[in-house]
Formats: sequence, structure tokens, C-alpha cells
Amino acid sequence: MDQSEVIAITLIFYQVLLISIGIWASKKIKNNTDFLLGGRQLGAWVAGLSYAASTSSAWVLLGFSGFVFSYGYSALWMMPGIWIGYIIMWLNLGPTIRIQSSKNKWVTPTDFISANVNSSKKKNIAILAAFLITFCFIFYIAAQFDAAANAFSSNFDISLGSSLLLGALIILIYCLLGGFWAASLTDTMQAIVMVCAAISVSAVTYIEAGGYEIIINTLKSYDKNYTDWFGGYTGFILIGFLAGVIGIGSGTFGQPHLLARLMAVRGEKELKTGFKIAFFWVIIIYCAMAILGLSAKSLVTEVNSGEQIFYIMAENLLPPILAGIVIASILSAVMSTVDSLLLASSSAISHDLQLYKFFKLDKLIISRIVMTAIVFLSTILAWMIPDSIFNRVLFAWSALGAAFGAIVIARVFGFEPSYKARIWSILTGFLSTVIFYTFGNIKPGTGNNSIYESLAYLGNLPGDPFERLVPFILSCSVIFLFSRKK
Repeated sequence: MDQSEVIAITLIFYQVLLISIGIWASKKIKNNTDFLLGGRQLGAWVAGLSYAASTSSAWVLLGFSGFVFSYGYSALWMMPGIWIGYIIMWLNLGPTIRIQSSKNKWVTPTDFISANVNSSKKKNIAILAAFLITFCFIFYIAAQFDAAANAFSSNFDISLGSSLLLGALIILIYCLLGGFWAASLTDTMQAIVMVCAAISVSAVTYIEAGGYEIIINTLKSYDKNYTDWFGGYTGFILIGFLAGVIGIGSGTFGQPHLLARLMAVRGEKELKTGFKIAFFWVIIIYCAMAILGLSAKSLVTEVNSGEQIFYIMAENLLPPILAGIVIASILSAVMSTVDSLLLASSSAISHDLQLYKFFKLDKLIISRIVMTAIVFLSTILAWMIPDSIFNRVLFAWSALGAAFGAIVIARVFGFEPSYKARIWSILTGFLSTVIFYTFGNIKPGTGNNSIYESLAYLGNLPGDPFERLVPFILSCSVIFLFSRKK
């Protein structure tokens, strides 16, 4: 049995298992709250592992490992930023989010963000939030579909387009069947598969590269900036680089799919235990991908894309059976985020906009129709406008974090922002991220306008601080300047 046959059997088994979970979970869906929030009954293991898997996804296995492979030691500064985001989210924000959501029967993160605002104005916040969440998540989901399509097409004799459609269809089926329950249970299983694959691939790569001393000495023979913890940057450029890379963790606080996980936890005990599980998992997965990136660099210096290094090492160094399982883990990473994003975006449209009143249909039916439409749009985007997983996910992550994170933090810590403060904070965070992301894709020196040139320069600074951290700071400034203490 050759490698392609092993991979095919592994993937078929895996997809059947996912759909089976969806069928089983569908029996627990009695109403729209069950579909969108799992009846607020997540235990510690499911909450912790599903949260971890849905926040890490293919972006870590492929994107972060490729980032380390390409940039070296300086890329590792991203890890403490992500870890600090976990700590604050679970220990500082999580308890209040869970308690208030349960007490007030809030179903979506938008309910929390728009709380204590006049009902007529609350609808405006819901409309704005639904639009931004859907817009960003379509990009986010498209990036994951790209990863799934590459996994399929690189191992089977099928086109990238067919691979894209197949991956999207499987994800849609089990999400439509089991909703939040199916997403949480499959994410838990996928978290286990992902961490096992990450450890195995990084371990064999590390051994093949010859161990610590040989790897370090080989890396030092390259560009000296590769083994410089500050990437060769100094002064204000260094400060901006560190702020941008570490500041990626600030995006955690505004992610609707992560807030929903905390809202769904059963109780305080499960929340505390769930944090320990999630935090232990995320340390392992990031360290493993850092080791993979550095070890692979000492073995392979040139690849078409750093995001392919996980595939390359798995296929070259693992036995066929294990390689097949590892390829399946990529799909695990993809699906562990996509299902959560689908639920968060469909809930933002169907529940927050109260479409059931407009169309006179059952809430559950509306949620499933919206979910199907989002998959359709994301598939088209992935098909027509391919982009790197790393860039596309970081844009969506930064934009949503800047738009909603400040409001979440303010409300948890006892401030009650006014309606105008919430609207302007959301717009400031989101639009400033879009501006700097746009100009980050334009090289300085291609325009004659001084403002244009300035934005292009700021958008291309090392670490992209003006895309990843500055919008969040601006959003926080708006919120806390126009908020009152409860």
C-alpha cells in the first residue's frame, strides 16, 4: 500500500467520523440556543480543547511554522503575545462573560457587546457587528478552505477547485447537522490529532537535523539576522516590530467564536479547568511548530512557500501511515476553526438581526440557511482570490480584535460605554485595520501623494504594528474616553 492510498483511507475514515459526530449531535439540538451555544453545557475538556483548536487551526501548523522558517528567532516573539492573550481571556474576561451571559440568557457575543443600550439603538450595533463579523469571517474561512484544498490536491489526483468544493461540503454537512455541539466535539477530537501530529513532525525533523547544536550552528551560517532575537532591527523600528508581533495577542479579546466558547461553559469549575487544559495545549503546539520551523530551515533552505514546510517534512520523514494521519491533521486544523467561524457568523446574522421575524421562518432553519450562504461565499473567495493563510487570517483576526475587543474589556472591568462610544470604537478599530492592511500591500515609492506614501510606509513596517496593535489602541482610547464607571 503506497502513501497516497494510506492518505486516502485515512481521510475517508476521518470524514465519515466527522459526519457521524454531526448526526449524533443533531439529536441534542432542540432549539436555536442549542444550535448556536450548545445549551451552555460545555465541560472542561471540551471547552478547553475546542477553544484551543478553534483559535490555532491551520494558521499555526502551516502559517506559524512557515513564519518561523522564513524569519528565524525574531518570529518567536509571537508566542508570548498569544499566551498572554489566553491568560487574560480565560482568567480575567471569561468569568464575567460566562456569568452575565447565563444570567441574561445572551446567545451571541453581540448580545454582550450591545448590552444595556436602548433597544432601538442596540439594533444598529447588531447590524454593524453582523456585517463586520461576516465580512471578516468570509476571509478567515476562505483561508482555511485554501488549506484544505491544498491538502487534498497535493495528495490526490484531483484539481484544486474540486478539492475546495469537497472540503467545504464536508464541513458544511456536519455543522448543519449538529451545530455548536458538533463543532465543539469535533474540535476536541481535532485538537488531540493536531497536537500529536505537531509533536511527531517536529520531533522527527529535529532528530533528522542532528539535534540542538548542529541546528544552531547551521542556522548561524545563514544571514546573521536569522539568529538575531531582534531580527537586526534597532531603535523605534525594533519597538514597532516587537509591538506588532507580540500585539497579535490583543486580537484574542474581540473574536466572536472564542467569546462564544466562554459563554457556553457550564460553570466556574469547568472554566478554571478548561483554561489549564487549553493553556497547556497551546504551549505545546506553538513550541512544536517553532522547533519544526527552525529544524526544517537547517535541512531545507529553499521552498516555494514556508507554509508548505509541514507537508514537506511529514511526507519526507514519516512512514506512509503516519504521513497520512498527519495530512488528516491539517484538515483537522482547518475544520476546527471553520466550524466555529460558521456558527459565529451565522448567529450574528440570523439571531442578532432577527431574520426569523422578517422571513417568518423558524430560528433554526434561518441559522442553517445563513450558514450555507456563508460557505458558498467563502468558497468563491478562496477560489477567485487566493492568498497566504498567514496574511488572510491575521487580517481578520486583527480587524475583529480591534473592533470588539475594547468594548468587551471595558464592560468586564466595570465601564459602561455609551452608544456612540461603542459605534465609534467599532468603526475606528475596524477601519484603521483595513487602511493599514491595504497600504501594507502597496510598496512605498509607488505614489506621488505624501499622505499616500506615509500610509504605505507605516503599513510596511516590520511586524506590521500599525495593522495589528495600533487599531486596538485607538479603539480602546475611544471607549475609555467616552465611558462611565458602573
